[in-house]
Amino acid sequence: MVGNVDIPSLKGKVSDHEWAARVDLAAAYRLVAMFGWDDLVFTHISAKIPGEDSFLINPYGFGFDEITASSLVKVNLQGEKVADSPFSINPAGFLIHSCIHEARHDAGCVLHTHSINGVAVSCQKQGLLPVSQFAASLLHTLGYHEYEGLALNDDERPRLVSDLGGNHCLILRNHGLLTVGPTVHTAFSYMHRLEAACMTQLRAMSGGVELIDIPRDIIDIAPTQLNTVRLGSTPGEIFWPALLRKLNRINPGFDR
Repeated sequence: MVGNVDIPSLKGKVSDHEWAARVDLAAAYRLVAMFGWDDLVFTHISAKIPGEDSFLINPYGFGFDEITASSLVKVNLQGEKVADSPFSINPAGFLIHSCIHEARHDAGCVLHTHSINGVAVSCQKQGLLPVSQFAASLLHTLGYHEYEGLALNDDERPRLVSDLGGNHCLILRNHGLLTVGPTVHTAFSYMHRLEAACMTQLRAMSGGVELIDIPRDIIDIAPTQLNTVRLGSTPGEIFWPALLRKLNRINPGFDR
């Protein structure tokens, strides 16, 4: 039950791969709400179902803190539902996510936010500055996309894909943030650091004093250092179980 809507569980009615993707994606929605990155019912996180040309996205009108694994809507790359669902999806969300899933075969998850910190930095001409460890860990995999209004025009699709390129992070000018990863926890990891980098930049700039740029040679070795810290794990793999435990303590039910 979500609000006044009775949502039957899909556990055991879909493949194990799809159910696992549903649980992780529902958790990501609730975590985005928990961290305060959500924008009412707008923005999206999508997850591709392994072995299929379809992906999962949120039912339009549900708060991120009430998304469940069974309420997620399964659509193909044309935006058509490929499984029964009483819920609709946001067309703007479909456009952004479908073109990235189609172009990037490694895009298991696409996470897009309108967080206040992210939108604020997206409005700054210089973009993300090399002034924090958070930023230094992302600048090697960050692109920018110019604002073209609400994402409803199919003509924007190739430019979105081109501006993202092979990167894991994209700042949508005057709009917000987007991250991509092979798994939900990887995309979430990139977003957590990108959001922290934006927040740090704004707070540092608010002091009205000259900021210290991290030297280019230090930024260049950041990817290697990150791999050492992760002990060979993928981004997010180490902390994801801890986040799920925390979510189960404060907002259980995402795995229904």
